Amino acid sequence: MTDATMSSITAPPPPPAGRRSPLGSVLIHTGLIAASIAMLYPLLWMLSASVRPEDEIFASTTLWPSSVDFASYVRGWFGLDVSFGRFTWNSLVIAVLTVAGNVIACSLAAYAFARLRFAGRNFWFAMMLGTMMIPYHVTLIPQYVLFLDLGWVNTILPLVVPKFLASDAFFIFLMVQFFRGIPRELDEAAMMDGCGPWRIYWKIMLPLSLPVLATAAIFSFIWTWDDFFGPLIYLNDMNTYTIQLGLRTFVDSSSTSDWGGLFAMSTLSLVPVFFFFLFFQRLLIEGIATTGMKR
Repeated sequence: MTDATMSSITAPPPPPAGRRSPLGSVLIHTGLIAASIAMLYPLLWMLSASVRPEDEIFASTTLWPSSVDFASYVRGWFGLDVSFGRFTWNSLVIAVLTVAGNVIACSLAAYAFARLRFAGRNFWFAMMLGTMMIPYHVTLIPQYVLFLDLGWVNTILPLVVPKFLASDAFFIFLMVQFFRGIPRELDEAAMMDGCGPWRIYWKIMLPLSLPVLATAAIFSFIWTWDDFFGPLIYLNDMNTYTIQLGLRTFVDSSSTSDWGGLFAMSTLSLVPVFFFFLFFQRLLIEGIATTGMKR
C-alpha cells in the first residue's frame, strides 16, 4: 500500500462546503455572548440597584448585591403624592388608544393608497412621505397653540387624537408596501361576488395583513410607552402624568433624590414592553420580513 493511499485513509474528511469549523463556531458564539452581556449589563445593573440598600447603590462595584432589599419597590410605588399605579394606568390608556388609532387609521390610509384609484394619488402619497422628513420640533409650537385654543392641554387628547387621523406616515408606508404584495386577483374575485371597497378592506385585506398590523401595533406601543417629550409638553397635572414623567419626579436637583425608588420603578416599567414584545415577536419578524415584497 503506497504512502498516498495510507494518507487518504487516515486523514479526516474535509468539512462540507459552507460549514464552519468547530473552532470558528466557538469563537463566533463567544463573541456574541460577550456582546450580549455588554448590552444587557446596564439592565442587570439597574435590576441589581433596585434591590440594594440605599447606601450601597453607588458604593458597591459588584453586580451582585450583598443583601436583597425590596423596600425601594414599596417606597417607589407609594412614596410620591400620587401612586405609581396611577402613572402606569395613564401610560397604559394612552398606549392602547395610540395602538388602536394607528392600526385603524393608518391601515385605512394605506389601503386607499395601495388599492384605490383616485385623482392625485401619487402626489398625495409623495406628500405623505415628505412629512416623514419634517422634524417633530418644527411643528411643535403650531400644534401646541392649536391644542391650547381647543382646550386640550393637560389632557391626553393631544397625544391620542392625532393617531386616529393617520398622522404617522411611517406606518402608512409600511402597510402600503405590504398591501401591494397581496394579489389583486383577490380584490377582483371579491368585486365579482358583489363586495365593495369597505368589505374588501374588512374581509380580505385585514385578515391577510395581521403581520404588518402587529408590527405597527408593537412599535406604536413601545414608542408611546417610552415617550417622554410629548407628555412633558402637554401634561401639567401630576394626576395625568405617564410613567416617564413619574420617573422624573424621583430625581430632584434641589433636594434629595430617591435613586432606589427610581431604579425599582424603572425596572417595573420595562415589564409591559417585554411581555408585549414576547407575545407578538413572531408576527413582528414576519411583518418586517415580508413588508418589502411587492408583485
